[in-house]
Amino acid sequence: MTDTAVAPPHGGAAATEVADAPRASNGKRPRERSRRSLNETIAAYSFFGPNLVVIGMFLLVPVVWAIVISLQTTDGFGSGEFVGAENYQTLVNDADFWRATFNTVLFTAIIVPVSLAIGLGLAVLLNSVLPARPVLRTIIIVPMVISGVATGLMGEMVFDQNTGIVNRFLEAVGVGAVSWQSEGGPAFATVVLVTLWWRIGFNMVIYLAGLQSIGPHLYEAARIDGAGAWAQFRNITVPMLGPSTFFLLIMNVIYSLKVFDIVYVLTGGGPGNSTSVLVTYAYETGFVVRNQGYAAAIGIVLLVLTLLFTAAQWKLSRTRDLVE
Repeated sequence: MTDTAVAPPHGGAAATEVADAPRASNGKRPRERSRRSLNETIAAYSFFGPNLVVIGMFLLVPVVWAIVISLQTTDGFGSGEFVGAENYQTLVNDADFWRATFNTVLFTAIIVPVSLAIGLGLAVLLNSVLPARPVLRTIIIVPMVISGVATGLMGEMVFDQNTGIVNRFLEAVGVGAVSWQSEGGPAFATVVLVTLWWRIGFNMVIYLAGLQSIGPHLYEAARIDGAGAWAQFRNITVPMLGPSTFFLLIMNVIYSLKVFDIVYVLTGGGPGNSTSVLVTYAYETGFVVRNQGYAAAIGIVLLVLTLLFTAAQWKLSRTRDLVE
């Protein structure tokens, strides 16, 4: 039997040359790729480098400086005296601090779920076929463009216990006036109500954008399968609005934890610290009592609380997405 030499397939030599090209070129191609990658990295840093500088100047530097001040006792003028963790130790036994912390947590626990629920309900309602939808949307969104101070002043005119619109209406129907500024419970209620009026417009806008991104074919398929309005809302609308809800949850919690303007204008933290929150207490401590170091310590505690919640919510959201 005669051995027959089998010729390599067409193009085999060329393929061999291409495969050996990096070695034949004495490493020039890897160097070119490395140089190109370096140029791309430099270009990327040149684009977002200025943003990093701005973030460092107006975010990181103030935070670090606040930490430094929180370790001192100072009135804000001249050099302070280093006291270490003494300010944080004082916080542990400060009843006013714990009252402000409780009020902040209670305010957040009320505002976040209620404002999200109302915002979602209004978004679903105004996303349907209703007469005068643009007008209704505008009315609800208007508070978004008003500053917190102006909102607080409007709330004061509405809930003033002597000349407010609400008390005049209650007296007219024979219910009797409410001591909105003299009692802790009603004062806290005014802060909650005014804040809800101010925040639901923002939540509604975000939810409206999320609703309009849901394909109508999903609802059509659900109706064909016999799903009612509530089943469609529970199994389609709510899950599809998950990213919007996550964003709004983070934004509303951060706002609620650092609320200041509405509380300060409406009640000033009174009566008897019944509406005092962490930011108003820090303001009073730093600019009225003139204890800047202690106020900075309160601010750092608030920062830590915000970061812990954001990290926990982010972790839970990522875990939920992985499970799904």
